Amino acid sequence: MEPTRTESAISVAATAVRAAPVPERPPLPVRPRSLPERHSVRAQVLAALRDALASGELAPGETYSAPALAERYGVSATPVREAMQRLAGEGIVETLPNRGFRVAGHSPRDFAELAEVRASLEVPAVLRLARSLPPERWEELRPLAEATVTAATVGDRAAYAEADRGFHRELLRLTGNRHLVAVAEDLHRKAQCPVLHRPLPGTAELLADALEHTALLDALRAGDLVTAERLAREHLTGL
Repeated sequence: MEPTRTESAISVAATAVRAAPVPERPPLPVRPRSLPERHSVRAQVLAALRDALASGELAPGETYSAPALAERYGVSATPVREAMQRLAGEGIVETLPNRGFRVAGHSPRDFAELAEVRASLEVPAVLRLARSLPPERWEELRPLAEATVTAATVGDRAAYAEADRGFHRELLRLTGNRHLVAVAEDLHRKAQCPVLHRPLPGTAELLADALEHTALLDALRAGDLVTAERLAREHLTGL
């Protein structure tokens, strides 16, 4: 049977469609580079502010505006505000509407309470590890302990604060408990804030604190749990 005119037209149209070139898809939109750059700047500003707080460059009780800090660090005010909001969430600074941010120094009671909570979390964790880890595992932390001694020897409070957190963070990571690590580090950051009406620790105090890290590792490696518990508690509470 001969195809009808309609069937012939449909066949011709179908052939033309199959032969037609497939149009190229438009390229996917490229995410603007400003987004990662902005987060990178904010992270750098946050790190710089933490160092300034640890070193005493930003003093407890003093108020700082975002524009003034932005000028100091050579950035716009936006990443400074974002970094300061992060510190406000951690309780390290206070937001003052239309004025800026005030560094929230601890009272001696605040410091003692933070130390007590840290000890209640970290000392039992260290003792549990001491009963299960082989002695050689403690040597993995030796470079971190030595980094605190190096920073303390030159009196670099900002470097010491970072190295100190690193030692305690990696120590607690041996437990495998991510939540414990996160909570303990948050408390540790708060404990590193200056105490009101108390001078910042000098080189001798930093060095004494740093040497407690190496002494603790020595006791843990030797399996001396009594000494390890005493050292860990004294290190965290200062008692």
